[in-house]
Amino acid sequence: MDKKSNYKPIDCNFYDRLEAWSVRKVEVNICLTDTDSLTTGVIQDLYIKEKAEFLLLNTGQEIRLDKIASVNGIPLDETCDY
Repeated sequence: MDKKSNYKPIDCNFYDRLEAWSVRKVEVNICLTDTDSLTTGVIQDLYIKEKAEFLLLNTGQEIRLDKIASVNGIPLDETCDY
């Protein structure tokens, strides 16, 4: 099964936070669920690709939003039910 088809939309309020950090050019610390690693950068773009939402950091790293555990210490533990 295609991993993209398993995408689970993130909480709408958390998406709004990501947009605000992007617009304000705030450096963010992102902890990922699948690797438990921490990455840092400024969110350059939020977009949809192949039916999944992503963000792009100024470092060039692309992150699928449902793979985020937390940003700046704020946990992402809810999803948007459509």
